[in-house]
Amino acid sequence: MTARAAPVQISPGKGLGNITLGASLHNVLTRVKSHPQTFPSIDLAYSSCDPLRKPVVLNLPSNGLRLRFDGPDQRLRLIEVLDFSKADLVYKNQDVLKSGKSSEPTTSPQGPSFRHVYNRLFGPSFPGEYVPPADQSPYGTYVLSYPGVAFSFPLQHSAWSEHCDFVALLSSSAALSATSMAIFQGSSWPETRVKLFTQQPQYPRSLAVVSKTRDSFADEIEEFHIFGSGKLEVTRRTSAPLQINLGETTPQDLIAEFGPPDAIYRKNDRRISIHRAAGGDALHLSPSPGRGMDIPDTDHSSNNSVTDDSDEEILPSSIGDPALLPSECFFNYFHHGFDAFISHPTTPGPAFPTSELPDPSPQPSASSQLTVTKIILHGNVPGSYPFNRHRRSRWAIHLDQSGNGLTSESPYDEISSQLRSVWKGSYANASEERAMQRPMVLNRGWGDSPESSVEFLGGWEETTSKGPRAGGDSHDGGLGNTELFGFPGLLFEVLKNGAVSCLTVY
Repeated sequence: MTARAAPVQISPGKGLGNITLGASLHNVLTRVKSHPQTFPSIDLAYSSCDPLRKPVVLNLPSNGLRLRFDGPDQRLRLIEVLDFSKADLVYKNQDVLKSGKSSEPTTSPQGPSFRHVYNRLFGPSFPGEYVPPADQSPYGTYVLSYPGVAFSFPLQHSAWSEHCDFVALLSSSAALSATSMAIFQGSSWPETRVKLFTQQPQYPRSLAVVSKTRDSFADEIEEFHIFGSGKLEVTRRTSAPLQINLGETTPQDLIAEFGPPDAIYRKNDRRISIHRAAGGDALHLSPSPGRGMDIPDTDHSSNNSVTDDSDEEILPSSIGDPALLPSECFFNYFHHGFDAFISHPTTPGPAFPTSELPDPSPQPSASSQLTVTKIILHGNVPGSYPFNRHRRSRWAIHLDQSGNGLTSESPYDEISSQLRSVWKGSYANASEERAMQRPMVLNRGWGDSPESSVEFLGGWEETTSKGPRAGGDSHDGGLGNTELFGFPGLLFEVLKNGAVSCLTVY
């Protein structure tokens, strides 16, 4: 049994203690794992077939809590208390679980009685919702809703009637103490239930944004929009959209808009360079000689352990002085969900043939100015090796001016089909098209740490996986390989279930 912690304040419509509705899965899981004495047991449940569209559930059994996140954005939507005996809950300095003797009959002494909730804690309310038993149980469930919070009371099905006074009924011996409590964003549970995972969260992904002023903390990123030709637009929670032009945007521009990076790494490992275009036509992923595409480095530091010998951490004092930065390094923004590769200017990938943008102009090779030449967007897919290293980053690829495009939740088969159609006219023949779409297998399972090795096995290798991972602590004995697929200016890292784990834009 864990030591009893300080009382946890209930904030209807907002959160429970320091767990806030709207918080990102990355933010909540990172804070929970940093307090193992308070949260000794963590269980993460998700759909292994569709992890980006189905909800993700974080169970904290030792604390009697269950947290539900939506799949696409990984934001906290519902906080449930399933065992009132495992946490000291208070509401406006009033204990939720009434101490002392109780004359009310109950088979669930852990929960508060209806009288305690109705008379002492939250006061009068509109009639709630009765849910009949699904099996032969003699008890149904009466859900009593208040704005932002609801309680579930077992109620004898034989005693239920639509014409009964619900206060008298729930105060009688036919009702038991509450078995659970839910905290949500909305005026009532029946109204919120239908839009629980789709409505816009009121609160930000991180408590830091709430506790600090706008001037002292960078605004949250909502989504990256990719237009081709090295052009990206970043939409943010409150600030105006930001334009990133690869080969032009500087490290100082990033720092001004997103704050200092969480880490900076010099990249020394060049093992993937053997696959570059020179002398390697079979692995050259360009659809035409005029629209060349070298394979970018995929073993960026964000997907490697901080103890990886191929990476060297740069001191934070280097950030303010460009002269102290190495010629090639990664800016890691874990809480924003992306990395930026900093180097001398290079020519970005071409424009999409279906767009109205021109191809980018060649960058001067002799320029001494460091710029952003690649953006790496992390999916934070449950079950992947780099899970919870970054916050989930959402993106959309705009192939034309219609506004319709591919998104970070699109299965890769759908992404591949549309991109192959867009670039089809650039292939010399069907054989060249097949060769260029041959995947490379990226292994993240060999070495001293899960992300410390990059080995390319060839497009024919089968990946292995033995089950889901919870919070990055896997006992999976498989290789955990992912496949790399390339198009001009884009490189996709894809899991076995078709989810895009990482997108590199260059």
